[in-house]
Amino acid sequence: MAKGTVVQKIIDKHFVSGEKVTGQPVAIKIDQTLTQDATGTMAYLELEAMGAEKVATELSVSYVDHNMMQNGPENRNDHMYLQSVAANKGVVFSAPGNGICHQVHLERFGAPGKTLLGSDSHTPTGGGIGMIAIGAGGLDVALAMAGKPFRLNYPKIVGVKLTNKLNPWCAAKDVILHLLSILTTKGNVGSIVEYFGDGVASLSVPQRATITNMGAELGVTTSVFPSDEATKQFLVAQGRGDVYTELKADVDAEYDRVIEIDLAQVVPMAACPSSPDNVKKVAELADIKVSQVIIGSCTNSSYTDLAMVATALKGRRVHPSVTLSIAPGSRQVLEMLSRNGMLADMIGAGARILETGCGPCIGQGQSPADDTVTLRTFNRNFAGRTGTKGDQAYLVSPETAVISALTGYFTDPRKADFAYPVIEKVEQFLINDNMIIRPEVAESTEIIRKRTIGAPPVNQALPDKIDGVVAIKVGDKITTDHIMPAGIHLKLRSNIPAYSKVVFECFTEAGKPSFAERSSAIRDNGKHSIIVGRDSYGQGSSREHAAICPMYLGVKAVIAMAIERIHSANLVNFGIMPLIFVNSADYDKIDESDSITIDNAREQLPSGKIIATVAKNDGSKVEIELTHKLSAEDVRIILAGGMLNC
Repeated sequence: MAKGTVVQKIIDKHFVSGEKVTGQPVAIKIDQTLTQDATGTMAYLELEAMGAEKVATELSVSYVDHNMMQNGPENRNDHMYLQSVAANKGVVFSAPGNGICHQVHLERFGAPGKTLLGSDSHTPTGGGIGMIAIGAGGLDVALAMAGKPFRLNYPKIVGVKLTNKLNPWCAAKDVILHLLSILTTKGNVGSIVEYFGDGVASLSVPQRATITNMGAELGVTTSVFPSDEATKQFLVAQGRGDVYTELKADVDAEYDRVIEIDLAQVVPMAACPSSPDNVKKVAELADIKVSQVIIGSCTNSSYTDLAMVATALKGRRVHPSVTLSIAPGSRQVLEMLSRNGMLADMIGAGARILETGCGPCIGQGQSPADDTVTLRTFNRNFAGRTGTKGDQAYLVSPETAVISALTGYFTDPRKADFAYPVIEKVEQFLINDNMIIRPEVAESTEIIRKRTIGAPPVNQALPDKIDGVVAIKVGDKITTDHIMPAGIHLKLRSNIPAYSKVVFECFTEAGKPSFAERSSAIRDNGKHSIIVGRDSYGQGSSREHAAICPMYLGVKAVIAMAIERIHSANLVNFGIMPLIFVNSADYDKIDESDSITIDNAREQLPSGKIIATVAKNDGSKVEIELTHKLSAEDVRIILAGGMLNC
């Protein structure tokens, strides 16, 4: 157990129950929650299903930032439901156009030393101001809003010691990309990254938030910085200096592992297609022709980031072969840029200004052309996430992005023919909270429920015998985007029967039944669907639809070599068993459409040793041994058929 760390201090302050031993289950009190519209609708439907009259947290905020395009009524129907249920349940509502949840929460609500649970995997952004901020499925967030503690395994603490300071044109994005090249996106479940060392003081809160935001791609529970003078300055400039508290690790703090990063040695980096940990130096990619550049997302859309971009663009012209789009992270950022003339500098250079929202980061517009390179300051570049199959999406810093937009080629920004823009420290941010609607001033508390708003489906208790059929077999690094596509389909999120039709759509072969069709046929034959995967199954987004929709289709178990934390928790919450191969070689013994039988499942599951029989299509049979990493409470939930049955 790591001692004297920031993580330990915050957990100690919020500890409810359990054993403070690495890997053992504990429960902590949650101070704040956030939701966004793509996951929040289901979270509030679940909160209603629990019978909660009002939220029991210090603060809960509902943001609309994902599904901003209103092609058809579905998205606006959801927005109206979210605003009305927020007023009804005592939740603060951030209206469409006010900004991305993580950026706005950092600016207007986050506080050092607090715990934050959010129905978005990039909630760890709050670690930039010294919060334990954790992404989770909507049902876990609904439980927290109802006053229930959050369950997690007591973490390993990976200490990242930062020394010196970044050189001009080298960015916080390059720091996290460098760390991704070390830790990769897998194998870090159950860990929290804590930054310390003399180099921390050289990083502003927006820089720290970039690092903690994209720390989600490491697969860790969260990431956190200390709260210090830089934190205080940021909060004072936001008019919230009263929430500041100093929070730092003890001098003799102990970490389970220490990684040292000399910031002076960090160089411009890029995550190459199609994984955030496929990292190379930008210098190695020089002269690759670029067709599209997009600057924004919850990772890199702060005022500081975009002021640097605007200054670099001033008096210059985006390369004729490049389209440059810029999405400010919040209305505060957009309004400040518009008032000081920087927005005009961007527009004058040929940039397209997008709405303050997630947009292209989740495949909502701005898809690149076929066979072209797109540079994005986002946090994920999973294959097809842009909305274009076979996309070539690279993740880079705003510095690399803006210089490459000017040259038309992948360019190390240190080769720019002008000096690095120096942005003055903001002493007072523009404060305008008139698109934040507090429940006490809401016009009405009547919940508006249009025809496209469905109820969360409820599972049945786990049967004693799993009479299963392998509905699909997939490989390594299956993301929630693979399981549950976003983009144009995300507007179906409140209609589970409709959304379920596109589960694993990316694996559908022309002329063959889809996963939904196969699973439905298996269910109609009185059997259970089983998903088989390899390593790091369930990476990426916290969207619980990647568990709800398979559950609706009759899936009873996911079997893999490793299952990522948030997705595993979502499977549990909806009564699906997340099972692990004891012998990895057994993966190769299973084929799609094989039968898998688990007798006495209700008796075997609590033991942690599950024997399953695989029946091959040729009539042969083989026994395999499975296990899990579930707590006794997890097992209880699965046996009941999910949390809504408990």
